[in-house]
Amino acid sequence: MAASPTYKAGLEDVVAGTSDICFIDGREGRLVYCGYDITDLAKHSTFEETVYLLYNKRLPIREELKQFDAKLKGYRAVPAEVLATLKGLPKDIHPMAALRTAVSLLGNFDPAAEKTGREAYVETAMKLVAQTATVTAAWERIRQGQEPVAPRTDLSHAANFLYMLFGTEPDPYHAHVFDVALILHADHELNASTFSGRVTVATLTDIYSAVTAAIGALKGPLHGGANEHVMKMEQEIGEIDRAEEWIKDALAQKKKVMGFGHRVYRTKDPRAFILEEMAGELGRRAGNTKWFEMTRVIEQTVLKEKGLYPNVDLYSGAAYTVMGIATDLFTPIFAVSRISGWTAHILEQLGNNRIIRPRAEYTGAEKLAYIPLEDRPTQAN
Repeated sequence: MAASPTYKAGLEDVVAGTSDICFIDGREGRLVYCGYDITDLAKHSTFEETVYLLYNKRLPIREELKQFDAKLKGYRAVPAEVLATLKGLPKDIHPMAALRTAVSLLGNFDPAAEKTGREAYVETAMKLVAQTATVTAAWERIRQGQEPVAPRTDLSHAANFLYMLFGTEPDPYHAHVFDVALILHADHELNASTFSGRVTVATLTDIYSAVTAAIGALKGPLHGGANEHVMKMEQEIGEIDRAEEWIKDALAQKKKVMGFGHRVYRTKDPRAFILEEMAGELGRRAGNTKWFEMTRVIEQTVLKEKGLYPNVDLYSGAAYTVMGIATDLFTPIFAVSRISGWTAHILEQLGNNRIIRPRAEYTGAEKLAYIPLEDRPTQAN
């Protein structure tokens, strides 16, 4: 057999391309978007400005941001046919399955879906950022037997999502926390869903198809579904004073505890620091710190027993739960944010495209002699 290229399971540490969008310093625990540290963006920026940054790789001036924000707001409404299809879906399917269907369907009602060129690609990307939020909120209401709430154009992206979800204007602090959470989840280099989107669009298919592929990858519990499983675990634990022993037993049985460890980070995920602080403040304001305190116990126990640090998924569930968001909606909310990173990478891929076609290391048999069917054994071995 001929010599093969170096193989690593899961492509761990394999460089699959270049990008100017996101940098992760796994040892120092830093996450950078287009040169700007995530802690600075979370403190000073907005999700809308962050999307502009990811698309253009620079911060906008005031008028540019104003125009960009106005366009995003103008794209929020979705076709009535898409809402009608959502109403016809089984109400017990996972919200990610509904989102996958809705995004694919949106492409059929966009007359510009097949247009090419940077300007057309950016317009499609902006539509997807705006409308992913709308269909996610709409599905939550539909499955609860309620009518979708039409988007407003006088609210920020984060505040409008919460408004469409609950039907009332959100608490300003909730809107702020959600805005920061959208920034934190916006991009994370060549994660599974982003890579799926880039591989798909590299064939020069339409952007809706590429994003649908990314959603399919995010749906998996080893990727976007982790924060949902963290909250389900905490609900199973039930009480704070049971958390330490429950986690020790789970580790002893070699069960996977979600919300810990990362392929890249060798220390605490920088996003977890920010979400931890916000989850604690949300709990204090609501007079319910149970989930936050339980999460802290889980973090300390896993670190002591296994030396594993938390990732972004550990504290996001505690924050969303206090805000009244359903547990199985956590992953679609991840998509509401990550759609910005997906489309930024899609734009970058299309800007200097070459179809992505890696090799596989063959480990099967070679040069077998073909045996005619009539000469084979009557029973398989």
